[in-house]
Amino acid sequence: MDHTKIAYDLVMVALSISLIVLAVVLFLACKKKPVESEETLPVKFCARAYPLMELDAATDGFNHRRIVGQGRLGTVYAATLSNAELVAVKRIHPFLVLSNAGFGFSSVLKWLSLAQHPNVVPIIGFSEAPGRFRIAAGVARGLQYLHEVVAPNIVHGCVKSFNVLIDVNFCARVCDYGLNFLAPMEKRGVVGYVDGEYWNERGGGATKESDVYGLGVVLLELLSGRGCEGGSLANWALPLIKEMSFGQVLDPRLVTPSDMSPLVRLAKVASACVGNPRKCRPSVAQVATILNDLEIQVSFP
Repeated sequence: MDHTKIAYDLVMVALSISLIVLAVVLFLACKKKPVESEETLPVKFCARAYPLMELDAATDGFNHRRIVGQGRLGTVYAATLSNAELVAVKRIHPFLVLSNAGFGFSSVLKWLSLAQHPNVVPIIGFSEAPGRFRIAAGVARGLQYLHEVVAPNIVHGCVKSFNVLIDVNFCARVCDYGLNFLAPMEKRGVVGYVDGEYWNERGGGATKESDVYGLGVVLLELLSGRGCEGGSLANWALPLIKEMSFGQVLDPRLVTPSDMSPLVRLAKVASACVGNPRKCRPSVAQVATILNDLEIQVSFP
């Protein structure tokens, strides 16, 4: 099997884990407590967000030995929080979360958690991995730092999904920057993530503008759920974006959200990165500003 294909699949899986908003619902386990009358029950606060790493630790990395049940929605794990409280953690199947992205999972869980009765298991918390906009904005911020903050400035050379890693806190981190000089004309792993001007004998090569092109391709991957495939992704997506056929660009596994404006804006940013020659391309700072705004908009609607 092609090792490059394996590496690509691994990176896309890592990105997908972040982009599908892996949902973990935290339930209070069957911990025996004295039955209280409804009149004496304390005021119930809505469920709070738990860091995913905290739930990972509580379940020993979602260890199969901790599985206490499996059903159509997901797998239930016995877990112990840092305060020694025994709980059950339900990990929703990724395909269900992906197909319901944009549904307002956290809002629904907070609403459901208001239910309180001696014979009802309360929902005390939930956890969500970050979505597409946080990943996109994180990549842009990392690239902006390389282009404008570190001195001397660093041109990445090949911005692509392979070179975006997700750390334990689900923060996007740009890697393999500044090493393009080792094989400046090597096409393997580069085609599709650099512009046509890259291959010009004069005035070509890796530049900040070619990095922005690569960022645009990564944005298209995030939007469509497709791989770059040697440049065919940009060729396929650009006409659709220009025709305002944004629904056709969006990953078909996702339920189309009621408010498409953030995704439309993201598609237009990607189009500006890959659809313009170098001299007309936005800077990474301009792209980062828009993506930061989108991240905030989606996180706090």
